[in-house]
Amino acid sequence: MERVAIFPGSFDPFTRGHEAVVEEALRLFDRVVIAIGHNPAKRGMLDVASRKRLIERVYEGDSRVEVSVYTTLTGDEARRVGATTMIRSVRNAADFDYERTMDHANRAIFPELRTVVVIAPAEVEHISSSLVRELHAFGHDTRALLPEGISLEDYLENTNN
Repeated sequence: MERVAIFPGSFDPFTRGHEAVVEEALRLFDRVVIAIGHNPAKRGMLDVASRKRLIERVYEGDSRVEVSVYTTLTGDEARRVGATTMIRSVRNAADFDYERTMDHANRAIFPELRTVVVIAPAEVEHISSSLVRELHAFGHDTRALLPEGISLEDYLENTNN
């Protein structure tokens, strides 16, 4: 039986930290679905199509990674893609407390869904999408915080935002 995990998030943008979490998840699971949660009422830096393209570019040619976009509850998306495990990453105690609370809520609604917490590797634990967005807004180069070969400018030029 194929072991499938879902890694949900907004990924606005997808960072080296996210990439490290996916690498760890691929050690444990046969397939990882990177699921971009989309709330049409919220406007991100990158539109959802650009986020999806960026992530697909990172994993081009790797059949173990799939990228989806969803507007439902994460548990519903997990069921849709056949995942019984949700991957979450923590960088600090506050992240852990939040994820523990979310796991309890998810188990009440989706009892078959388990959460696996991946501790962010030290070399990327400081990287967050909000940090990348802030640095970019102030004109700083963010390439070192993004997966190799990815530049925000490539995607911002093609976005509707």
